[in-house]
Amino acid sequence: MAEHCTYDYAVIRVVPDVARGEYLNAGVILFAKSHHALLSRIELDEARLAALAPDADVAMIRSHLESIERICEGGEAAGPHADLTASQRFHWLTAPRSTIIQLSPVHSGICDDPAAEVDRLFARLVSVRADHAG
Repeated sequence: MAEHCTYDYAVIRVVPDVARGEYLNAGVILFAKSHHALLSRIELDEARLAALAPDADVAMIRSHLESIERICEGGEAAGPHADLTASQRFHWLTAPRSTIIQLSPVHSGICDDPAAEVDRLFARLVSVRADHAG
């Protein structure tokens, strides 16, 4: 039987016009302390972004989303965040900011498998495909 673990997660939001406050969910990050895991699942739906903000700089947004993935992975690819623990990187990523990429408030949960859970959260909170589980 798998061991339950607690985790914290946040939804990654693209906010093309901060003054309007409209956003598009583009991913999820999940931190499971007992597993030393900081995981991300990100996918930018360019069609939805174009409907929300036709003039959005897609290349710049993709670059910012890719940096979140690198920070979650850690190591040299995380740049100046490479020396931070997974917990420190999670808290840095989820700190409130008024930029084009924002994260939701942090929520908590319990799971058996953090990697499967980040996929489940992504399917439930981000994916718009009809075939996703949730």
